[in-house]
Amino acid sequence: METYRNFINGEWVESISSKTFENVNPANTDDCLGVVKLSTREEARRAVESAAEAFRSWRATPTPARGRIVARAARLMEDDKENLAQLLTREEGKTVSESRGELQRSINVAEFVAGESRRMTGETIPSELPSNFAYTVKQPHGVVAVVTPWNFPVAIPVWKLAPALVAGNTVVFKPATNTPATATRLVEIFAEAGVPAGVLNLVLGSGSDAGDEIVNHSAVRAISFTGSNGVGLKLYEQAARRGVRVQCEMGGKNPVVVLEDADLNLAVESTAQGAFGSTGQRCTATSRAVVVEQVADEFVSRVVERAKSLRLGDGMSAETDVGPIVDSSQFKSVLRYIDIGREDGAELVTGGEVADGAGLRKGFFIKPTVFDRVTPDMRIAREEIFGPVLSVLRVKDFDEALQVANDCEYGLSSSVFTNDAARIFRFVDEIETGMTHINSPTTGGEAHVPFGGIKATGIGDFEQGSTALDFYTELKVVYVDYTGRKREGNLY
Repeated sequence: METYRNFINGEWVESISSKTFENVNPANTDDCLGVVKLSTREEARRAVESAAEAFRSWRATPTPARGRIVARAARLMEDDKENLAQLLTREEGKTVSESRGELQRSINVAEFVAGESRRMTGETIPSELPSNFAYTVKQPHGVVAVVTPWNFPVAIPVWKLAPALVAGNTVVFKPATNTPATATRLVEIFAEAGVPAGVLNLVLGSGSDAGDEIVNHSAVRAISFTGSNGVGLKLYEQAARRGVRVQCEMGGKNPVVVLEDADLNLAVESTAQGAFGSTGQRCTATSRAVVVEQVADEFVSRVVERAKSLRLGDGMSAETDVGPIVDSSQFKSVLRYIDIGREDGAELVTGGEVADGAGLRKGFFIKPTVFDRVTPDMRIAREEIFGPVLSVLRVKDFDEALQVANDCEYGLSSSVFTNDAARIFRFVDEIETGMTHINSPTTGGEAHVPFGGIKATGIGDFEQGSTALDFYTELKVVYVDYTGRKREGNLY
């Protein structure tokens, strides 16, 4: 059984910690992939110091040369795509087809960001003074802390690591404790691609010890985080005291709005895909269906039928539609929310229980669940569940649908199903989310398109696409006076 190691200053180093965590396959808890030693604060400090020492030489490396290394990492991921996908499924639980999709997204992101290394341009600005030249350049921060979750353990690190490195920063990467195998393999790929010693460091450990030490180290000048609101807001507060830049992508409670003229077949299929794909464990998952009363009965009947048709099982099987919950803690949390939904008076119409059929008893499986007649004040309508649970909220018309959809602290993704162009554009204007979809699921995105949310979901710059490098660079303004003379008048 493998013991996962840290990667510090270009070397794989086993932690001296006596605190351990078993990396267990969520589809079969008898299958233990390996053991994580939860790194000490001293080990985390050493990783930051290594990154700080490597910064000067990495910053001096031409940007296109840094991009070539990221491009090589993309090719290595492509060459190892199937092995990585199977490792991801065994570790995190999603179906192998979903894992392949995540790997392709990761490759696409790395390719795009590598190309941006030749477009990291500033601008020239006409001066109001004669014989003066003004322009801007983009420069790296220094050491960047990258803290990532377990639900997309390859894609999310890639869309942070690739732009951080291309911009010229050095990185300390702390992944989720329960996905160490994919994090380790990803760092191996970047090292094989040619990232110099100290430029990319991996620390495996708890957020309360290793993570806290990293984000509060004086050498860390920027922090990119994806995870829960509780952790993200605490991190933001800590970083604010030091005046460092922070980027947080946090929770979601994403609504799909279904109007009376919608293509119900399309709406139902897209809603089921968004709610139950990846076992509902993604920040863009469809958590709420806001449905006009006129079509609500038929919508609920069809979405329940679709939920019942989904096959649960080990993600390695080609026949599996829905894999397990990632671990025992999240499994208990989802079941607790299902109990809360019942207690608050929502109508449970399907699912809501542990799936314990053949081949499922040793995993964390919960049947796809649909609650109907949920009201906006219920906790299952307001709080992120992060599991295969859909809440249906009935409304009388489009105006009420918009009001209910926006009645939420989160603002990541949304979608609307209608054929009315006027209402489509009004929805785009008024929905309070960072991303919205028309007649398609709330999930999904493309490597060259920005990704992010508003309200309680997002802090700082959007990620990916045209905004990929924004967070990882600082803007410097340069004035060149070539008059050779003392300037007269106000200098304001």
